[in-house]
Amino acid sequence: MQALDTWQDEDDNAPREPLSREQAQALLRARPGVSALRVVALQLAVALAAGLLGWLLGGRAVGLSALWGGGVVLLPAALFAGAMRRWLVRLAPAYALFGFAFGELLKIALTVVLLLLAPRVLPEPNWPALLLGLAATLQVYWIALLLRGKPRRSGKQA
Repeated sequence: MQALDTWQDEDDNAPREPLSREQAQALLRARPGVSALRVVALQLAVALAAGLLGWLLGGRAVGLSALWGGGVVLLPAALFAGAMRRWLVRLAPAYALFGFAFGELLKIALTVVLLLLAPRVLPEPNWPALLLGLAATLQVYWIALLLRGKPRRSGKQA
């Protein structure tokens, strides 16, 4: 009898052998991950582009607002990526999971604080431009997934 659940594997209860070192390395080469620093670099490029576009289309206040909107996403993401590279990878898995969740919470809190600071920091905040800069910079997460590394070919020619 065939399972109705299309996500179910053939035999979920069958014992599975762990991957060997070579198999794990081959899997990583075939499906490289997305570097957090690459995501932050792409966010920086998008935030600068949003600021420049805003400046060209609407003047200084619009450009600064769009740039601030990009920075609202960029700064917390950069701090989180740095923390992940520095200390999160050195923790035991249970603590690393807690650290990741706590880091995400801090990222959201810093984002809210930066949004609340906008009227105090910007001379003339333009909220539509700020939100468009924020939204454009947030889209980098999706772009990074689409641009993630292509499977590498081995040096052997067939």
